[in-house]
Amino acid sequence: MAALWIAGGASQSAEAGQAVVRLVAAVVLVIALLLGQRPALAPARPVWVILTASCLLVAVQCVPLPPTIWQLLPGREVFAAAVPPGASQPWRPLAIVPSAALNACFSLTVPLAMLLLLSMSSERDRRHLPAAMLAVVTAGALLGLLQMSGSTFDNPLINETVGQASGNFANRNHFALFVALGCLLAPAWAFREGRVHMWRAGVGGGLVLLFVLIVLGTGSRAGLGLCTVALVLGLTMAHWGLHQLLRRLPRWVFPAIMTAFIVMVGISVLASVTMNRAAGIERLRDIDPGQDMRGLALPVVLAMVRDYLPFGAGTGGFDPLFRLHEPLSLLRTTYLNHAHNDFLEIVLEAGIPGLLLLGAAIIWWGVESFRMWRATPSRRVMLARFGSAMLLLVLLASAFDYPARTPMMMAMIVVAATWLSWGRERAPRPALPAEGRHL
Repeated sequence: MAALWIAGGASQSAEAGQAVVRLVAAVVLVIALLLGQRPALAPARPVWVILTASCLLVAVQCVPLPPTIWQLLPGREVFAAAVPPGASQPWRPLAIVPSAALNACFSLTVPLAMLLLLSMSSERDRRHLPAAMLAVVTAGALLGLLQMSGSTFDNPLINETVGQASGNFANRNHFALFVALGCLLAPAWAFREGRVHMWRAGVGGGLVLLFVLIVLGTGSRAGLGLCTVALVLGLTMAHWGLHQLLRRLPRWVFPAIMTAFIVMVGISVLASVTMNRAAGIERLRDIDPGQDMRGLALPVVLAMVRDYLPFGAGTGGFDPLFRLHEPLSLLRTTYLNHAHNDFLEIVLEAGIPGLLLLGAAIIWWGVESFRMWRATPSRRVMLARFGSAMLLLVLLASAFDYPARTPMMMAMIVVAATWLSWGRERAPRPALPAEGRHL
């Protein structure tokens, strides 16, 4: 996690941080397989299946195909015409940009290493995981706070914009999502581990307030909506923990505390706006849909998806392929490195197989989330609910961005999915009967 925090905040393959996190992930994989204990695959079997299928899907795109088969793939005509007349067509992989697909294949070492470590973790390690994840988010949030105060931090491992509040990420939208996840991790830590303590609830509430203010200051318009959703979900799931904490007090105490916290958040947001510290709200007021490149490029992206079906254009090749299809009316001094809709980009890159895998993953998340939200609250079930909520935030963000393509967020997604999968695992029963029961 330390390597991911330092070097895992960028999505571009050319950044030095990618080499760092992948090398660390590869070393972790080797050491864990050689010296670690046997992983328990069953509790996180759905996560293993989805991740393994993703690896195989990307790897298949790197396999060279005979010219007769390759030329039958949609959208390859312009590339086939580049071969001089009379010359034989070479063997080429399904991916139009092979180096990009190979890079995508190597990028999956990060989630593989994280999932393997989680599968090898003991019950004690699992109890400390929410605290570790919260510490990582808090460290990133504090770095973003320093940037907002005017401190300059130039990380040579990622391509962040110096002077912009993006924390340990290259993109402020990804950083805003990262901090919004903290609004879920704080109550997960406060009301999950062991006994519920008043000091944990106080610290967790203070961290949530800090995270909200930092999201406001990032200038991310998407982050405002994600943070709002995270607040609602976090307060909803904190209901069980607060009731455990306040069960001996009068009933009016719980709604009073919830109301006071909501009022504090509102006052803090109002103060941030008044002091011109809410850059996200200011950018929301200044938005011009007619100049938003993501909206203008959507028809072109949809046409590309149609042109490359049913097998897609290959993972990771959006940038050069979009330039091939980009009309003159969309030419700008900047370029579109992604579709800013990861669902569309997955279908563009992986075709029908990618769509089926994406659909299977979302269906699993929906079914498992429904079961956990209907289950009787317990510490294991509550952690699964927090994992479900974290994945919901990532899904919402992926509708207009590409957060899951950064190594740091890949690891967060694996942790959240594993928590959700662990929810169905039965807690170990004690050897002795419960108090009041005879042997």
